[in-house]
Amino acid sequence: MIELKVNISNKSYKSSENIVLKQLDFTINAGEFVAIIGPSGCGKSTLLNMLGGLEDSVNQQILCNGKPIQQHNTHRLGYIFQQQRLMPWLTISENLALVLDNTKNHLIEPILEQVGLGGKGGYFPRQLSGGMQRRVSIARAFIIEPELLFLDESFNSIDQPTAARLRLLLLELWQENHPTVVFVTHDLREAVYMADRIIFLSDSPGQIIHQIKVDLPRPRNEFGSKELEWQAQLMAEYPSLLSGSTF
Repeated sequence: MIELKVNISNKSYKSSENIVLKQLDFTINAGEFVAIIGPSGCGKSTLLNMLGGLEDSVNQQILCNGKPIQQHNTHRLGYIFQQQRLMPWLTISENLALVLDNTKNHLIEPILEQVGLGGKGGYFPRQLSGGMQRRVSIARAFIIEPELLFLDESFNSIDQPTAARLRLLLLELWQENHPTVVFVTHDLREAVYMADRIIFLSDSPGQIIHQIKVDLPRPRNEFGSKELEWQAQLMAEYPSLLSGSTF
């Protein structure tokens, strides 16, 4: 299982002097499901891409099981992006095969059945609805049995009933082997429903302004009274939290 220790200070891009992330210092425990919430433009996706090795992290400290993440390239990493990023010229099965070696192609149909797409491996992405394509992206992330899973606002462009079904599906898959999860979202209700802990970021440049353990038993109800009451109490104490402020 994967533990992440993160210490990022004054992250900026070479093309700009503007600081994207000011100061972030936190640990994500092995098997923990952590949601990160912050205003648009605060650097949430930049942070996630740094953790996933998709963004430069030179001069920053990101440790994966005690080693710099650049040296820890043996862990199984799943990534569910905002867009599905499926290859349109490949079938669904061929898209999943891209993340597997040839000896594991037998896993494709079982994972498709698990996400409700059994028998559709021969379809092309354009033949599936947006929600079904998102199921493929979830299948692609879980078919490798990830030790570490990153999600970048993965449900924000889907209708609410479909998004609710996909969140439930994701939780069911996560509970099978408990990969360490970092989930970027702007939806507090979604975070309360899914996460063990929520980290709140300020407006740009992003820094941690608050973090809290979601001390509600699982399984949870996305629209349950206890969940909504927990959310309401948090917002009553910090009414500007989603705008990036504790004042």
